[in-house]
Amino acid sequence: QVQVVESGGGLVQAGGSLRLSCAASGSTFSIVTMGWYRQAPGKQRTLVATITHGGSTNYADSVKGRFTISRDNAKNTVYLQMNSLKPEDTSVYYCNAETTSWPTTKNYWGQGTQVTVSS
Repeated sequence: QVQVVESGGGLVQAGGSLRLSCAASGSTFSIVTMGWYRQAPGKQRTLVATITHGGSTNYADSVKGRFTISRDNAKNTVYLQMNSLKPEDTSVYYCNAETTSWPTTKNYWGQGTQVTVSS
């Protein structure tokens, strides 16, 4: 079992920055990929960015060049630095940890943190 807890959301003006953190605990040795997803009211949850244990990253086109995901494996923590925020970035942001214990892959989610960008 893995637990993930997000922090760092809040209210910011358009053009501003926020940094989200996600700390994992439990069976962290089995975590392969961690990432951030977001979900706006009435919409599906979508990928924002992911990072593997080795540091390979993947970003949604809408955040490329503005958001940076990073990971501290020693602390089992992943960060999302969000710059040049836009009102359309307003969502609940969820941290995800994907574990693999062959042949099973499991996904663990945090409770979410609200990010609100005012225009």
